[in-house]
Parts: sequence; structure tokens; C-alpha cells
Amino acid sequence: MGTVSKALSLLTNFNQSRTEIGLSEIARLAGVNKATAYRLLSELQAGGFVEQTGADKTWRLGPEILRLARVREAAVPITTASRAILDRLAAETHETAHVSVLRGTELNALAHAYSTRHATRVMMEDAERLSLHGTGSGLAVLAFSPDEFVEAVLALPLKKHTPDTVTDPAALRALLGPIRETGIAESVGGFEADVHSHAAPVFDTNGLAIGALAVAAPVSRVTADRAPVIKHAVLTGAMELTRAIGGVAPESFPQAGAA
Repeated sequence: MGTVSKALSLLTNFNQSRTEIGLSEIARLAGVNKATAYRLLSELQAGGFVEQTGADKTWRLGPEILRLARVREAAVPITTASRAILDRLAAETHETAHVSVLRGTELNALAHAYSTRHATRVMMEDAERLSLHGTGSGLAVLAFSPDEFVEAVLALPLKKHTPDTVTDPAALRALLGPIRETGIAESVGGFEADVHSHAAPVFDTNGLAIGALAVAAPVSRVTADRAPVIKHAVLTGAMELTRAIGGVAPESFPQAGAA
């Protein structure tokens, strides 16, 4: 590993639960001696990639990291980054895969991919508006949103899209708990009758849920043996998309280590 690679590898030791690290700890985590760690950190500091804090002289990520994160976010918008992931997700699950982003108090569908396995499939339209309370994608976003935002959404008039749409705020709050434990949201007929969707949130650089990756299928095809396959594929895809846009899952997310 070259000097540049060694220096940059130190940056991987920072995360949301370890935002500041002392020299000895960095050396231990990187498997190098303190002198080498200090030399590499000094090189990173010169480029603005890390900086030292006050009296305790711990190290944290520098402003250049934030600048590059913004460049990455602008250069790889979520629609572009999701294309290959959507295609693979549709192929793996044999169902419709789609990605949506948060716009105010609803989601906008951005892109989708269809499987060629079945003639009957869930149809999507790019730019379609998806409610937060009635869709798997919306519930996935709500489960990992700030409480203030959740309560603001639940205080709105909640449209009953189908007879199975949950509109009671207390019932919706109860749905969010299991989603926070598993990272996966489900909606069975909540937005469209006879559609079973699974979704997982996509996070930005600040660990905020900005959208969701989902698979939608006819209810009859989501069998006991297919459901776990779909859930795993959706979770894996959502974490891959989060990484692709430079995002990071919050520590509270059950799959945080994967993003």
C-alpha cells in the first residue's frame, strides 16, 4: 500500500460514533506506530482532510471532506446512481423495483425497473407521488425521520387510498417500531389494492432518510419463501445506494455497519 493509500485509509476509522480520535487510538486502529500515524495525519491535515481539535489534540475530519462529499453528491445524483441497483433488484426478485425521494411531506418516484419474469407486474410512473403513510417507501422514511417531522405528517389529513390504508396516527406510530428494528417497511394494499411492497430507507451524508428503495409485487406472489429473499435484496440495495451517493446510515439503523 502506497503512502497516499495509507494516509487515506486512516479516514475510514471515523464514523458517527467516533467523530474524534486521539493519536494513540488512531495508531491502534490502523495497526501502525504513533510516529507513522502522526506523519500520515500531518499529510492529511495539510490537505484539509483532517484537523486537530482544541486542548486535547484529538483528530476529526476536516472541511475538505465536506467539500468532496458535496461534489460527489452533485456528480452522482440518486437517479443515476440507482440505475444498476434497480436493474439488479428487479432481476433478483422478479418484481418491480423503484426508488423515490422525499419532497416535502410526500415521496416522488424517480426511477424504476421491471422484471421480465412475469407478464403481470406492478406498473410505475416516474414522478408519481407516493404518500408517506400509505406506502412501504413512505413508512421506511418515516421510521427513520425526526420525531417532529413524523408528528407533522401524522397531523395532516391522511388520504385513504384503499380500504386497507392505515390512517389512524396511533396505528401508524405502532407500525414504525418494528420497521426501526428491522430496517424494512411493508405495505399490503395500502396504496394500491393487491400490491405488496417492501422498502428500506436511503440516507444522505448526514444520516437523514431522503428516500427509499422498494420492490412492489402482486400480493399473491409474495409467498412465505419469497418474502425473505425480497427483504434481503431490498436492504442490501438500499445500503448500496446510500454508499453510492456518499450517504451513511445512522447508528440506530440495524444495517448501519453495511453503509
